[in-house]
Amino acid sequence: MSRVCQVTGKKVMVGNNVSHSHKKTRRKFYPNLFIKKFYLAEENRWVTLKVSASGIRNINKKGLKATLEEAKAKGFLKSY
Repeated sequence: MSRVCQVTGKKVMVGNNVSHSHKKTRRKFYPNLFIKKFYLAEENRWVTLKVSASGIRNINKKGLKATLEEAKAKGFLKSY
């Protein structure tokens, strides 16, 4: 299972660890993901999503149905 948010599309980024001597080694920055169940009242069922913290805030702000439709239109989510 990949580390990608199904709402915002956030995924792993790469960068550098920088030591005191300024020697650089590669590292990964992981998104803050949660596996969370949401109740979709329009369809009277539960939906399980792998969603980032900012994705949860988007769902709280816009509503679940609108956020899922937007994510599907952008291609982050195939079906729900």
